[in-house]
Amino acid sequence: MTKINPDTEKESLYANLEKMSTQEILMGINAEDKKISSVIKKQIPNIEKLVDAIVIKMQLGGRLFYIGAGTSGRIGILDASECPPTFGVPHDLVIGIIAGGDYAIRKAVENAEDDFKQGWLDLQKHNITSSDFVIGIAASGNTPYVIGGLKMARENSISTGSISCNSNSLISKEADFAIEIVVGPEFLTGSTRMKAGTSQKLVLNMISTSVMIKLGKVYGNKMIDMQLSNKKLVQRGVEMIVEELNIDEKLASELLIKHKSVRAVLLAENKI
Repeated sequence: MTKINPDTEKESLYANLEKMSTQEILMGINAEDKKISSVIKKQIPNIEKLVDAIVIKMQLGGRLFYIGAGTSGRIGILDASECPPTFGVPHDLVIGIIAGGDYAIRKAVENAEDDFKQGWLDLQKHNITSSDFVIGIAASGNTPYVIGGLKMARENSISTGSISCNSNSLISKEADFAIEIVVGPEFLTGSTRMKAGTSQKLVLNMISTSVMIKLGKVYGNKMIDMQLSNKKLVQRGVEMIVEELNIDEKLASELLIKHKSVRAVLLAENKI
């Protein structure tokens, strides 16, 4: 497999970091982070197409998979794991998979990202079908684990997307919908947990939030299907009901206890 020379591996624009003051280091990192938003903005037309394609699949009962290695895999798992509590969806609707398995979430697994065949094998563990959608995430765009997973997914008529931080990356070639967030060299040369990782997280925020809104998991600007798993979220639910029904907190709390979710309360009161 021929690899391209990725922008994410290029020399930092900053030299002699060890000689910088703390303020100089922080200002440099911040200056690089400021570049991310404008780069993502240019990709919104491509992100829009990706979101709309995912929504179609999920409306028909499909699932969304993220596959990645290292930082990219962890970011995918983070986004997937936050969908159930935020939007009240099943834990197997959005699934994050990382090279090396769950152990790799906390500790690096040697050579896991270099296994071209394992990405597809890991997807098969979830009985993936053509009803589902797979997004490969790789800062360099060259990760064999992700490339192999996407390639086999396409060969099995499964729709694919990709998020990379380099132009014309190898995973883009295996994606029906390729997103390339070219943020340039990192402040610390090659440390893609920085700008590249931040850009991936921002794009995944956009994708999952947009998809869930389009699937009807939001009312107004409220997370009416969120899981009421702690006191803070219960209070947030009460406040939503107070605002939507124009009632006092005591009655709102009683309704929430009775119906178990904000959506159920609003439905019972013919608000939605």
